[in-house]
Amino acid sequence: ALSTGELARVLDCALRCFPGAREFTVEAGRPDTLSEDKLRLLRDAGATRVSLNPQTMNDETLRRVGRDHTAADIERVYGRMREMGFADINMDLILALPGETADDVARTLERVARLAPDNLTVHTLALKRAAALRFTDYAADEAAAQRMVDLAAGAAAAMGLAPYYLYRQKYMAGNLENVGYCRPGMASLYNIDIMEEIAPIAAFGAGAISKWLYPAARRIERAPNLKSVEQYIARVDEMAERKRALWAPRGTKEERA
Repeated sequence: ALSTGELARVLDCALRCFPGAREFTVEAGRPDTLSEDKLRLLRDAGATRVSLNPQTMNDETLRRVGRDHTAADIERVYGRMREMGFADINMDLILALPGETADDVARTLERVARLAPDNLTVHTLALKRAAALRFTDYAADEAAAQRMVDLAAGAAAAMGLAPYYLYRQKYMAGNLENVGYCRPGMASLYNIDIMEEIAPIAAFGAGAISKWLYPAARRIERAPNLKSVEQYIARVDEMAERKRALWAPRGTKEERA
């Protein structure tokens, strides 16, 4: 959604506020949202980890779910990322997409394996309440979804990737899970922190949720931002104040330990 210039402003602000970040991940998303200028900007800003999301490498499925890119676009952009020196690339896949079979997933995994990403995040389709698919006759085949998860686990192992985090969401096909795989030493610190809830989070933007931990009391407090972009902009001072209140020293010394 951002132009190159707008993205540059966001990165400049983030890097000034959080200098020397040990991990710096950018959700690059779909290849049709990227450009040579944006990739160069991310590289020059020092991004340590970039996520490129094919979801599937089957063009027919991509058209069915309303994506404008193709598998060839993914391969082209991925290759350019490597040429530009990105050393830690994550790829997201989604299993149990409408019309996909286990054979389709196997073909996707074969093409992904040839690219050799450093991280692979395998999601099982979760139908959110407002998802268009919830208003169709789509129903996940639970046995097929389990087969897809098994195929992904085997393919990840063959690529030298080990599982390091797992989480579940509501309305997931077959009540399965999302699993993150990575090469040795390339686990995302943020993914670990957020799943284990062992670190405070400063979150900015519409819908983002900041967190503060009280480990001794085994308590977490949150400060959510408004989801509406228009309301977030109109009430941004209020959102900032929520964070100040969240991070102000509170509780006993023991609770804050």
